[in-house]
Amino acid sequence: MIDNIIHAAIVMTTPLLLAAIGGLVNRVGGLVNIGLDAMMLAGALAGLIVASQSGSWLAALIAAGLIGALIGLMMSLTVTRLEANEIIVGLGFNVAIAGLVRFFLKSAYGSSGTLNLPDVARLPHFDIPVIADIPILGALVSGHDPLTWAAWLMVPATAWFLARTRTGLRLRAAGAGPQAARALGLNPLTLRDASTVFAGFMAGLAGAYLSIGVVGIFNEGITAGRGFIALAAFYFGRNRPWPTALCALLFGLFDAFQIRLQGRGVPAELVQTLPYVMVILVLTVMALAVRRKRAKGT
Repeated sequence: MIDNIIHAAIVMTTPLLLAAIGGLVNRVGGLVNIGLDAMMLAGALAGLIVASQSGSWLAALIAAGLIGALIGLMMSLTVTRLEANEIIVGLGFNVAIAGLVRFFLKSAYGSSGTLNLPDVARLPHFDIPVIADIPILGALVSGHDPLTWAAWLMVPATAWFLARTRTGLRLRAAGAGPQAARALGLNPLTLRDASTVFAGFMAGLAGAYLSIGVVGIFNEGITAGRGFIALAAFYFGRNRPWPTALCALLFGLFDAFQIRLQGRGVPAELVQTLPYVMVILVLTVMALAVRRKRAKGT
């Protein structure tokens, strides 16, 4: 049983981690991306359609990432060039994309919310010989798909990028002090746009993971607010990749628990709130810790 829970936790962590890493880079660049859920939703739909028509899961991931990146670019330009409020723009994109997806499903497929296509190319899973038979360790590292491995490899890669590369340092400068960055000859708006495109690409991959990696179909509620949980993850991690990854893993674990509890006869309406209740509790504890630290400082 413990192996099943661990394996399910890793699976449910993957989309959260992908979106959270993208949102973290975007936040470091100076933009709080409230539209991650919309990018995930569009990526999930695009990924399923391309996986069905092309028979290639790789093509599906690329398509999902690109549609997410496009939405990210449009959102970023609205904020950086038109100077719109980033929170309002993000919420607006969430509502608009959800409406467009619903309209597309009805007009193109005659569906009222769920899309089940034939011959969908699912993400492959790889078992590691010998290790797969070891309790706990096998569940942690074996039987997973390439996108899960890529998500976890992105954690040290992002930490290195932000701390060791010239572009990463410029991105941090643009987010921390746009005027000072501009005085140094940098273009903070372009850097912010690039970070939002990256966040959209990662969120698109996260959405595709849900549709072709987990369930094999598309539903209007497939993201289930996971874009907002990813937002909480990088806030809890304070824009640091490793704490963000651990927070995503924690939320993924609770997500796996609620799925397991549904199978034990506990009312689904109640247990489905577990991950979101934990988000509220974690953010509350973090806020109290920050307040206590400030109080000691004074």
